[in-house]
Order: sequence, then structure tokens, then C-alpha cells
Amino acid sequence: LINAAIVYYLAVESNPSDHARASTIFLSKSQTDVRDKRKSNHINHVSPGLLSKKYSSCSTIFIDDSTVSQPNLKSTIKCVTLAIYYHIKNRDSDRSLDIFDEKKHPLSREHVPDDYSRTDPEHKLIYRFVRTLFSAAQLTAECAIVTLVYLERLLTYAEMDICPCNWKRIVLGAILLASKVWDDQAVWNVDYCQILKDITVEDMNEMERHFLELLQFNINVPASVYAKYYFDLRSLADDNNLSFPLEPLSNERAQKLEVGPGKPDWWDQFHKSSSCTRTNITN
Repeated sequence: LINAAIVYYLAVESNPSDHARASTIFLSKSQTDVRDKRKSNHINHVSPGLLSKKYSSCSTIFIDDSTVSQPNLKSTIKCVTLAIYYHIKNRDSDRSLDIFDEKKHPLSREHVPDDYSRTDPEHKLIYRFVRTLFSAAQLTAECAIVTLVYLERLLTYAEMDICPCNWKRIVLGAILLASKVWDDQAVWNVDYCQILKDITVEDMNEMERHFLELLQFNINVPASVYAKYYFDLRSLADDNNLSFPLEPLSNERAQKLEVGPGKPDWWDQFHKSSSCTRTNITN
């Protein structure tokens, strides 16, 4: 029993979606590709993004418009979907569950190709899918980060992989929960049926119930975990030459960015929003 308890404790401690000290899975998954890109750029003497980068001067300071409390929506979605892309591309296996299989639970009436489970989606396809949902449901960048936390928590808890046959339904399930936990004006399952017109409310509810059960109803996201995912997404952006929009630093924004004693304002705000221990299943 003692050995089993130790193994369980170590497993929990190494789960990045629960503990800020653990490394995010997506960043580890991306490292092989990043090293190959750097090696290729070194051989070809390429310095990506060097000419287009803006630099601060004595008179003007350029700063991107994304902060941990107010991430840039478009850039955050690009980074989150890139993280999902690396999860799929560099997966260890194809472990899945029927509830997430798009062949058994299609999201549309369009014919699912026979090779759907063997063809990895491109980053732009994942981005378009997520962007459509976030735009139609008017979700926030913070919700995108929490979506990624839930996704990695699901893969860890359920011991499964995100792969071509299940990525859309896994991502949709994570967005369902994240939008209810984070956003003040929750988007109900029936609202998503207006976006994905061929899916039924019953299917959405069933998938959400399975998702919650696989998460062991643990939908809490500590502020430290949220911050870790945000900064690891920034690292992923840097590694893949994804730029964040730059703008001159104004006096008003400089005052907002000042750090005083104690925890920043967003810490309590996020802790309050993410401290729910349950969510409602609605029609």
C-alpha cells in the first residue's frame, strides 16, 4: 500500500495540469521538431523573423499586447492549436475511446474518409476548427488556455492519445468545460449545436459527461498552473517564430503593468473563476 501510494503521489506530482512544477506535455512534444528546425536554419544560415522584428529605442518602447491576465486572442488560439498539433504529430500511440471517435460519433453529415484515422491534421485545419468555435461562441483567450489544461489532464488521467480519429471531439469537449468554468456568461451545449448544426444536444451531453468522469470531476485550475501554461505557450510561439502583435507602450498601459507587493490582480480573479468543483449538464 505504501509503494502504491508513493507511485500515485509521483504520478500526480508529474501531471502539469495539476502542478505548476511539472513540465507541460505539449512543450516536450514540440522539442524534436524545434531542434530539427534550428539545425536546418543553422545549415542554411537562416535567421527567421529577424528582419521583421521591431526593436525598442530611447524614445519608443514596443511591447506586445498579450499579458498573462489578458492574452491576445488570435495569438493564443494559434499557440494552443499548435500545441494540439504537436500532441497529434508526436503522439506515442493511438489509444482512444469510442465516445471521442469521429467515425462512431460524427460531428457532421459529411462522409468521414476511410483513412481519417491515418492522416494527421495540419496546424491550419486545427486552427480553423477552434477559431470558428471561439468566434461564434465569443470565447476568450483565457478560455483557450484552460482548454489546453483540460486536454492534457484528460490525456494523462485517461491514459489516452489525441490522434486523427478523435482530436475534434476531444478539443470540443475541452472547450465545452472551459467555457462553462471560465466565462461569466456560459455557453450552453445547445448553443454549440447552432454552430455545429449536425450534432445533437444528447451527443454533446453524453460526451461532456464522459469527459467529466475521465477528469474525475477535477475541473479546478490553480492560478500557478494557468500562468505556467501561458508562459510555456509563449515559449512555443518563440520556438516556432509565431509573433505577437507589437504596439508602442503607453503611459496608461505601463501603469497597468506595474507590479506592486503581493499577488497581481489577475491571480485572485482567476482563482475565483476557476475554483468551481462542478459544472451543470444542460440541454
